[in-house]
Amino acid sequence: MAETNKPADQRELRGFLRYLRLQRSLSPNTLDAYQRDVEKLLRFLDGEGKRPAEAELADLQTFAAQLHDIGIGPRSQCRILSGVRAFYRYLVTDGYIEQDPTELLESPVLGEHLPEFLTPDEVDRLEDSIDLSKPEGHRNRAIIEVLFSCGLRVSELVSLKWSQLYAKERYLRILGKGSKERLVPISERALKEIENYLVWRNELKIKPGEEDYVFLNRRGAHLTRTMILIMLKQQADEAGIRKTISPHTLRHSFATALLEGGADLRVIQALLGHESIGTTEIYTHISVQTLRREVLDHHPRNIKNTVKNTVNNPDK
Repeated sequence: MAETNKPADQRELRGFLRYLRLQRSLSPNTLDAYQRDVEKLLRFLDGEGKRPAEAELADLQTFAAQLHDIGIGPRSQCRILSGVRAFYRYLVTDGYIEQDPTELLESPVLGEHLPEFLTPDEVDRLEDSIDLSKPEGHRNRAIIEVLFSCGLRVSELVSLKWSQLYAKERYLRILGKGSKERLVPISERALKEIENYLVWRNELKIKPGEEDYVFLNRRGAHLTRTMILIMLKQQADEAGIRKTISPHTLRHSFATALLEGGADLRVIQALLGHESIGTTEIYTHISVQTLRREVLDHHPRNIKNTVKNTVNNPDK
């Protein structure tokens, strides 16, 4: 039974992906993630001898429990189940089923997750640890500086083109998630690092079709996300930074530095390209020490106590 239903299941999956691409304008990376998540469900249901349209809440709860049993973490479980819910909403919308079995499907409860961030001093250490005698040294410095100065997603960095860079006006035109465009200021320092990198880039034999990409590898092709991740991890190790580093760490560091510098949360939301202010609040974590210092320095009760202590203890 399961074998004869496979073509129909794949037809529904293709229709779902087509809907996401045309109606929601999702990026190829996001579409790939949805496809992988739904394919996990289809394989599970295939083993149960059921089609997606035949699945009930109990089946989906068993699927969710199985994700836990095979060691998939709570955050990844939530993402997979979110994809499954979107798939079933599509099946209802397109008339495959009348009732959505995921309406009462619960996701695991997540604790507060505050990703790592680097201080400006740590970013400087990261950049200073780069061996500029190596051919790609100035390129790697430019990559780190652009990520930290502009808060780009790694997918936005590797696809960045010269036609998106307005050096005179000092801003980037970024095409983010859902093909949404935003303008991001770029610092003078980041522009200087790009200028230094150009000396090496101009000597490359660039592959046809790759000419407009800003960041290239030694073979003249644009970089991949994996290349950026490996470079950052190696550089963090050389800089003696023990935090878990990824391109996203620098994006979060950008947001945190802005918030600690007094920027409005709505401005940070626009610069990061977030649809929801709630997402921005997660990214812009301020350390407990910073919050405590701000309260001690600026709350009137603490200011008065500071003045009183100074008067009573002039030697302190």
